[in-house]
Amino acid sequence: MISRSVISSTFRQASQLSRPFAANHAIPQLARFPVQQTRQLSSETKAAIDKAVASAPVVLFMKGTPEMPQCGFSRASIQILGMQGVDPKKFTAFNVLEDEELRQGIKEYSEWPTIPQLYVEKEFVGGCDILASMHQNGELAKMLEEKGVLVEAEG
Repeated sequence: MISRSVISSTFRQASQLSRPFAANHAIPQLARFPVQQTRQLSSETKAAIDKAVASAPVVLFMKGTPEMPQCGFSRASIQILGMQGVDPKKFTAFNVLEDEELRQGIKEYSEWPTIPQLYVEKEFVGGCDILASMHQNGELAKMLEEKGVLVEAEG
């Protein structure tokens, strides 16, 4: 067992040595990266998310429901999809607040850290920021039209 005095003494010596050295020499700093917890997505959760993503041509994982979003980003995503004219028959949403495994699992599944998350024809599109950008530059309208997920014009 290492005594407390040895640890304190060693720490004191190291800190005293580093001060004069630091004043005269550049000390390389280690890059600081946020520590991320990684865990394996269980096969059951992955299978459930695969099934959810395939359940409709347009799938939104969100906080709350389309009728009652529980965060501003989820609300904005629903509004964008509504403005684009996504056919409600080709759309479904999953409330991640109802299932903690889904809430964490979808982030690992997509390798995207935030919610909401949009999938179109089983392909991950992005979160609210990506949707807003695509909406503003016209890419979202073009993609949704190409995928045939918009309400058909009456004629």
